[in-house]
Amino acid sequence: MCITCSDTAVEVTVVELLDLGFAVVDTGSGREEVSVALVSAGVGDRILVHAGEAIARLEKPQSARR
Repeated sequence: MCITCSDTAVEVTVVELLDLGFAVVDTGSGREEVSVALVSAGVGDRILVHAGEAIARLEKPQSARR
């Protein structure tokens, strides 16, 4: 939860990397363009987004790492 606005981050999937630190993500109910300038993310990665900015890349489950 954000201490500034009390909102929560949303878990999304990166579907396309764009120029200048942006990406297209699948939110589960559509696609949006967000900034990924603060995280190292690639296509297929799950990231947390708050206010249009990726703030963390989520680890893949153990079963998916093999």
